[in-house]
Amino acid sequence: MFSRSKINEPGPKAPEPEKPVMSDTAPAPRPLGDYAVSTSKPKPSPSVLSSDLTITGNVRTTGDVQIEGAVEGDIRAHMLIVGESATIKGEIVADDIVVNGRVVGRVRGLKVRLSASARVEGDIIHKTIAIESGAHFEGSVQRQEDPLATGAQPRQIAAQPAK
Repeated sequence: MFSRSKINEPGPKAPEPEKPVMSDTAPAPRPLGDYAVSTSKPKPSPSVLSSDLTITGNVRTTGDVQIEGAVEGDIRAHMLIVGESATIKGEIVADDIVVNGRVVGRVRGLKVRLSASARVEGDIIHKTIAIESGAHFEGSVQRQEDPLATGAQPRQIAAQPAK
């Protein structure tokens, strides 16, 4: 019924490995357990376009952007914050968009938030949206499961030729 196991019985010990001899000038290496292993890249800080900066042309990044100046062109980013003093004339496409300033053009984002100081003239295509009291918005709002898809444009009705 019960058997005697040899797992806990004393026996000959395995010899310990020899430690390498190091010179007095070189530091001894640390054991591998002392190192922190990082599997992700450090997140870069957001790019900030100051209020005295005007850009004519498109802005494209995979990172985060905060705009305080003026942009005449389309913007594509991971996260976009439109500052209170900012004016953007063009399309905005980002995962996360916070509008505190003025946007003239279409806004496409997974999460879109218009703060009380926001002024938006254009259509918003979103997955989730929040519009604070006091925000000015003129345009249409359309919910889509994937508003960032390249074909994510409002459905347009083709004009029928007159008979």
